Amino acid sequence: MTRLRAWWPVALAALLVAIPVVSHAAVPFRLDDLQKLVKLSDPQLSPDGKSVAIVASTPVWKTDKHDTRIDVVDVASGAKRALTHDREGVSSPRWSPDGTRLAFLAKDGKTKQSQIYVMPLAGGDAQRVTDAKEGVVEFTWSPAGDRIAYIAQDPPINEKAIKAHDKAFQVTDGNFLLRNAVAPWHLWVVAATGGTPTRLTQGDYSLQTDQEGATPLAWSRDGKSIVFTKFPSPYWGPSFRSVIAEVAADGKSQPVTLVGDQGANDFAYAPGSDKFAFLRMRGGDQNNGNAVYVGGHGETRDATATLARNFNAYAWLPDGKALLLQGEFGTRSVLWEQPLEGAARVLDLGDIEIGNELSVSKGGEIAFIGSTTTHPGELYAMASVHAKPRRLTDVNAFVDNLDLGRTESVQWKSEDGMDADGVLTYPVGYRKGKAYPLVLAIHGGPESASTVRFTPLPQLLAAAGFLVFQPNYRGSTNLGDAYQHAIYRDTGEGPGKDVMSGLAAVEKLGIVDKDRIGVSGWSYGGYMTTWLTGHYGVWKAAVSGAALTDWVMDYTIAYYQMGDTYFFGSTPWTAQGWDIWRQQSPITYARNVKAPTLIMGDVGDPNVPLVNSYEWYHALRDNGVKVEFWAYPADTHFPGDIVQQTDVYRRWVDWMKQHLG
Repeated sequence: MTRLRAWWPVALAALLVAIPVVSHAAVPFRLDDLQKLVKLSDPQLSPDGKSVAIVASTPVWKTDKHDTRIDVVDVASGAKRALTHDREGVSSPRWSPDGTRLAFLAKDGKTKQSQIYVMPLAGGDAQRVTDAKEGVVEFTWSPAGDRIAYIAQDPPINEKAIKAHDKAFQVTDGNFLLRNAVAPWHLWVVAATGGTPTRLTQGDYSLQTDQEGATPLAWSRDGKSIVFTKFPSPYWGPSFRSVIAEVAADGKSQPVTLVGDQGANDFAYAPGSDKFAFLRMRGGDQNNGNAVYVGGHGETRDATATLARNFNAYAWLPDGKALLLQGEFGTRSVLWEQPLEGAARVLDLGDIEIGNELSVSKGGEIAFIGSTTTHPGELYAMASVHAKPRRLTDVNAFVDNLDLGRTESVQWKSEDGMDADGVLTYPVGYRKGKAYPLVLAIHGGPESASTVRFTPLPQLLAAAGFLVFQPNYRGSTNLGDAYQHAIYRDTGEGPGKDVMSGLAAVEKLGIVDKDRIGVSGWSYGGYMTTWLTGHYGVWKAAVSGAALTDWVMDYTIAYYQMGDTYFFGSTPWTAQGWDIWRQQSPITYARNVKAPTLIMGDVGDPNVPLVNSYEWYHALRDNGVKVEFWAYPADTHFPGDIVQQTDVYRRWVDWMKQHLG
């Protein structure tokens, strides 16, 4: 489960070379292929638009780690060169304003903390410019390129007492897995050549939380001040009350609030201007999608009001008169050009599904990571918002030689008349006229969406002979604010009816074996799985991953807290909330479950604590349901290493084969 926060790094990229002709072989996508998938992220166009720096990460089975490097890709030719070698924890490439240097984060060899390194592009070794005791989490160049602002965590709270073995800490907004109070993150400035840094902020507030990365920093165009997102504390729970603040870059004054609208985050100035933009849930309602607000001269307004839908990311276009927006539009992931005055238009990206990391150069070139229904993420570039994308990389070329399941969109009407949609993937080797077993793979969030992009799990299930249905239910981000907001005080029953009406629409195609239907999901998809198996008897198998089964427990011990209260408009401990929190909890209906269920989750998950799964496991086992429960010794919401990821998918597919095959 993940509450929508959408303050992903704003970077922009889109490049396209000739796309290889797909060669269909008899071999489908297999578990071993997970090891070959290269993940590209954080594309950053150089100021002149001629090069893109990008992070490439390849899993290494033998060590169960990732080989991560920064590549620089030439936009004209697609030629690339590795900029970093044998560095641990490489991330966040950032060009200097004149394009002659590239800064990045990497772990220091001695302390193993992330520090800022600066590398001259003309040649020479990277130089470390910070020595932050707890490491650096975010940074940005000054307009003149002579300084770097960065965010680093303070030393542990009560550090002296802890060294003296007095380790007790006060419980406030943290999750139940914490073993110490969380120290806040604050802002510093250092010369781009290194040296003694200057601290700019301090206090109980924080520039990052314990569960979300920091949002980008923004220098004023004269280099005299820095703008940042100010969270009430370092804990995620109250983070929805964030504001935008500004502080002098010389450290000689206290921060002042620039945007006081709670929930504001991800601030960016328009190029060469004092005009600015930021993300905020539309109207301050946490059940709406992210809107992009623009401001200046003491006023702010929703620049995306006429679209009334969620946006994951945005970037200014060079003239400062329009924004580039990214979000889901039905079962596609698209870009909009949104003029500050006038109607938005969807850009023509062909069959490319765009990721939520964007980069725009001074000349208007765009870079991004994109995928298609049959090809995983690659780096793309566009010469402008009016140009076609060109593909610049081919790091996942091996997938073009596999036989994949065909993926398409499905539309239907919900029980109460709202438009709904989802994604259907056909089995590899599908034959018309034959009925196939069906597996539902339900997305998490709930503020997320299933689109037609290449996704490993549906392809693994399709290779095993299953139809795979990924329904978007109310709360999803792809059909506008009305559909997203409809989950308010209706977290289980309404979404459940949406899924069931979608299943009925797929069954009408005449290709489903109605006696062999399974349901599955991770996070909120796990919640939906447990809800559906407790309310409908059609399921012959279920896979419940990191499932929230008890809203009251989640509110009490997860890091969400106030994030959960927005779904219900109250806490579970008031008269207003007492009944609904319990009525919308799947555990209330556990005695109705008949489907053989596989439960999985991470032991140290602070998002949906594994206690939910323990509760579900004992409820099913004690009522005679066939159930298995497998836990992974990881402190994450989903295993981040290739060996355990592969094991999750293997068990998932095998469970469905065992009970639906």
